[in-house]
Amino acid sequence: MSHQIRLDDDVYERVRAAKQEDETFSDAVERLIGGRSLSELADVFDDEQTQEMRDAIEAADERDHDEARRVAERFE
Repeated sequence: MSHQIRLDDDVYERVRAAKQEDETFSDAVERLIGGRSLSELADVFDDEQTQEMRDAIEAADERDHDEARRVAERFE
């Protein structure tokens, strides 16, 4: 099913400028808005995979925090 939408001229031009040759306007808009939402991924990963991702994110956050602290200490 398709729908018609109204875009302001400037928005239309921005989408047209960002649209790749092999894309439809729908493809371009989907790519530009980021594709699927996170809520659509709720049933994709099992509990173990979800925990692994959480652990990886937490570890990356710790590394970032440590690096920021080291940089800040250089300016003290």
